[in-house]
Amino acid sequence: MAISYSSFFTLKLLTAIGCGLNAGVFFAFSTFVMPALARLQPSQGIAAMQSMNITAITPLFMIALLGTALACLFLAVSALFRWHQPGSAYLLVGSLLYLIGAIGVTIACNVPLNDALAIAQPESSEGAKLWANYLTNWTVWNHVRTVAAIAATTLLTLALTID
Repeated sequence: MAISYSSFFTLKLLTAIGCGLNAGVFFAFSTFVMPALARLQPSQGIAAMQSMNITAITPLFMIALLGTALACLFLAVSALFRWHQPGSAYLLVGSLLYLIGAIGVTIACNVPLNDALAIAQPESSEGAKLWANYLTNWTVWNHVRTVAAIAATTLLTLALTID
C-alpha cells in the first residue's frame, strides 16, 4: 500500500517536530536542569533526579520520545526505498541521527545511569560518590543526545523543503 504524498509530507513534518521537541527537552536538561541539580547538596540532587526519572515515564513523554523514534525508523526505511528521490539522504541521515544519537544513547548510556541512581541512598557517602559521577557522565551523554536531536531536526526539516 503506497503512502500518499500529503501523508508522507505530514509524517516528515511531525517527525521533524518530534525531534525538535525532544531536542528541547535534552537542551533544557543540559543547560539548566543538571547545573541546578549540581548546586544542591548531593542528597537533595539525588532525591530530585530520582523523582524526575520516575515522573518522566508518562504516556505523553513516551509517545514524544519513542513515537518519534518509530517515525524515524519508518522514514529511514522509506528513504532507502525512495533513494532516487530528492531529500532521501536527509531523511536517512536525520532519522539515523535521532535513532542512534538520541534513542541509542538514551538506552545504552542514560538509562543505565538512571537505574544505578534509582537504588542509591541519597544520604549515604556511596550515594554522594555516585552522584558526582552521575552528574558528569549523564550530562555528557545528554549533550550527545541534544546535538543528535538538533541535527536530526535540521536534516528532517531540510528534507521537507526538497520535494
